[in-house]
Amino acid sequence: MVARLLLRAWPRGPAVGLGAPRRPLSADSGRGQFLQRSIVPTMHYQDSLPRLPIPKLEDTIRRYLSAQKPLLDDEQFRKTEELCKSFENGIGQELHKQLVAQDKQNKHTSYISGPWFDMYLTARDSIVLNFNPFMAFNPDPKPEYNDQLTRATNMTVSAVRFMKTLRAGLLEPEVFHLNPVKSDTDTFKRLIRFVPSSLSWYGAYLVNAYPLDMSQYFRLFNSTRLPRPSRDELITDDKARHLLVLRKGNFYVFDVLDRDGNIVSASEIQAHLKYILSDNSPAPEFPLAYLTSENRDVWAELRQKLESGGNEEALRKVDSAVFCLCLDDFPIKDLVHLSHNMLHGDGSNRWFDKSFNLIIAKDGTAAVHFEHAWGDGVAVLRFFNEVFKDSTQAPAITPQGQPASTDSSVAVQKLQFRLNDAIKTGISAAKEKFDATMKTLTIDFIQFHRGGKEFLKKQKLSPDSVAQLAFQMAFLRQYGKTVATYESCSTAAFKHGRTETIRPASVFTRRCSEAFVREPSKHSAGELQQMMAECSKYHGQLTREAAMGQGFDRHLFALRYLAAAKGVALPELYLDPAYRQINHNILSTSTLTSPAVNIGGFAPVVPDGFGIGYAVHDNWIGCNVSCYPGRNAREFLQCVHKALEDMFDAMEGKSIKT
Repeated sequence: MVARLLLRAWPRGPAVGLGAPRRPLSADSGRGQFLQRSIVPTMHYQDSLPRLPIPKLEDTIRRYLSAQKPLLDDEQFRKTEELCKSFENGIGQELHKQLVAQDKQNKHTSYISGPWFDMYLTARDSIVLNFNPFMAFNPDPKPEYNDQLTRATNMTVSAVRFMKTLRAGLLEPEVFHLNPVKSDTDTFKRLIRFVPSSLSWYGAYLVNAYPLDMSQYFRLFNSTRLPRPSRDELITDDKARHLLVLRKGNFYVFDVLDRDGNIVSASEIQAHLKYILSDNSPAPEFPLAYLTSENRDVWAELRQKLESGGNEEALRKVDSAVFCLCLDDFPIKDLVHLSHNMLHGDGSNRWFDKSFNLIIAKDGTAAVHFEHAWGDGVAVLRFFNEVFKDSTQAPAITPQGQPASTDSSVAVQKLQFRLNDAIKTGISAAKEKFDATMKTLTIDFIQFHRGGKEFLKKQKLSPDSVAQLAFQMAFLRQYGKTVATYESCSTAAFKHGRTETIRPASVFTRRCSEAFVREPSKHSAGELQQMMAECSKYHGQLTREAAMGQGFDRHLFALRYLAAAKGVALPELYLDPAYRQINHNILSTSTLTSPAVNIGGFAPVVPDGFGIGYAVHDNWIGCNVSCYPGRNAREFLQCVHKALEDMFDAMEGKSIKT
């Protein structure tokens, strides 16, 4: 399977406020069109963002070898070291020069952007499990607002308001504030808005603020991934005004914007959603949505048949819709059920190709499931946070509110598809494959309540490093070895940045893990604390380097991509079993922490791996793990829990229980 990334997002402060008074939509609703009215234009910093640096080749090789050290024995390491030296002094040097020259000619973008889009769009595997992740919302704090119709209406209105705010340039720019007291103030914003866009980044930098790339945001709405032979295509049609709603595998569309581009009244949206929820039509015998879970070439061929069979207009409405709202007809039982439902569901009530699906279950449990080629977690998390804040703090409707008196049977169009025998056969085959694959996926979770961010910071330890160290200890305890580990990190501080990899498995984590797991009685609590501190310090260094574009994974990926593009024989470095092994990420990890997020998750990126979504909260740690047959998620999580218990014991000066 091809690696898929769920971003380790830059830390964010509280979601931005609701801003200036809003222009009312209509006398009866009193709603505004915008979430906020930023005095600094949304894209004010975009032109002056720094460019993603290409690391020096010698630094990339040094970092690569450091990451290989805990994974290889001495003989394997010597061989890899020789291949690295040969690469650095030979073909690698030549490819690096070409990459730098190419980058200088393309100053409007980053060196990784094109190859990264290609990596996603040329992958032929199903995007379900292999690429698309999910993030689930916390419930609305007011229980009565978790009614499915109420929450679906409020979240839809908030999502469309986000879209309008973004397009009007009134959305607060995404900025990472190192010193919010200076930079996240009205005074600073009033000054910076007069600085030309070509210089604005430097003005922010002077007060320790780092604007982030927002080039992906436009793909959030009216966007989809179209299956094409060999390479898929991303399309966006920002003229379309309708929402796509899926229920029981049936497709409905209705306008959420009027002809002037204003949001239609919330009570009207409520009426249309109520009409859809009360439709007694049975689920279709051949649910079209299964095709979006197919191998991309298979889907591309079937898509062409669909279009030539008279479905072009219906498909255009699906593709161009503002987004896809999925209304499920059952409540969520527990967190495991939630994860399975939001990550894949039964396949009939999702359009996996849409930029995102907003899923709302019968009990109001809500999540965003997103396609990954167009963008990363920073853009999705910002949207997620704003929708949660707006829909819970300034809901468009109340549970007592009555839907508008409107004829939804006219306003809501149910899409009909003409399916010939070839399409029906294709749907049946896709369903069979989907069902068989989903049965193989196990998901489990733990919550560790002994402490979290607050306690760990008092110990002067990086909370993220402690979570990552727990995964290293757990795998060592369960399987007796250290393996390739992937943690995604955003490079959104740079123009068209995507992600870089943090490599949490190090000589420090290996030594510390072995001390805790294999010989705890040989070390005092003080010695164990010292080892944890070394791990934390090194993990902090790796994280800073990755965020600043100074990892090694993307650089080596770009050099390999360039060699293939130039028709150069694949350099020996890439044929080394050690290179294949470090890119076979058995532990694929990602963290997204936000007051709006209940749980997030994704599937393993390799058949014998674990997909680990986790969050270190103020006073507890949550971990959501997926795996296929051959691995045991429950046992792994028990080992994670044991690792955390042991580390907390050591921090408190207690001896470690075997």
